[in-house]
Amino acid sequence: MKRNEMREQAFFLTFENLFEINDNLEELIKLYSENVEQVCDYAVEISSGIRDKLDELNGIINTYSKSWKISRLPKVTLAILYVALYEIKYVESVPESVAINEAVELAKKYASSDDASYINGILGAYSRGQ
Repeated sequence: MKRNEMREQAFFLTFENLFEINDNLEELIKLYSENVEQVCDYAVEISSGIRDKLDELNGIINTYSKSWKISRLPKVTLAILYVALYEIKYVESVPESVAINEAVELAKKYASSDDASYINGILGAYSRGQ
């Protein structure tokens, strides 16, 4: 499986988890595996890491978002931001530029062009500011 496909799985799991934040991630992975396809280890690692670092990731988004509070962001946008920010911050094998580009591509596929621009702006500002 290609890295972008693994990232997309992590996005799906993260998105689903936004609706059931207190749900058991293992149950979500099991359901996903039964209904769609086997979940790769990378997607599990990213999704689990996002849950563990959610407050920190929300703080980053709040710092760099000039016009929107997290509560007003679409869940698709949030899930994409979480995956990209987690990769930038905690996955050394993923260059920042790749994480940003892949996030924008996910936004183009699953959100609107405005969301893609917003995501690019947040991630670019974070990348320059760290």
